Order: sequence, then structure tokens, then C-alpha cells
Amino acid sequence: MTKNDETVYYNGVTVIGNSALPSQMPADASKLYAKNVFNFLKLIIDKEGNLHLNFEDDIVKGACITHGGVIVNERVKPQ
Repeated sequence: MTKNDETVYYNGVTVIGNSALPSQMPADASKLYAKNVFNFLKLIIDKEGNLHLNFEDDIVKGACITHGGVIVNERVKPQ
């Protein structure tokens, strides 16, 4: 039911035939990545610009492997 550069409605489903879709994806992916990095930095940097690692936060703890010579991420501990 897809038609190039047309939007088709079929049995209650909208089918968008955008042949330029692959060329539009990198911009959206880049924006999403930038937003994720920005939000992560907000977790680890306080308002004064100092590094603040709250290892009670699962995201911070999961992103860190070691801190102060100690392995803090259980998933990467040697067995």
C-alpha cells in the first residue's frame, strides 16, 4: 500500500511513503544523542559546575566503572 511521497490511509492505518526518510534520520538521531548527553551531565555536575557523583543514582552508578581506586560497577568486576 506504500506509494512514494504520499500518505495513504488503508483500513484505519496511515502509511507514510516518505522516500527521503533515511536522509532525515541523522538529524533526529543527533538531537536525541545530544539531549541524552545533556541530561546525563545534569546528573553529574552541580549548579556551580563541580563534579558530583551520586552513586545512589542507578544511571550514574551504571555509567561509572571505577572511583577512587574501587570498582563501583558490579557488572564489570573481575571474577
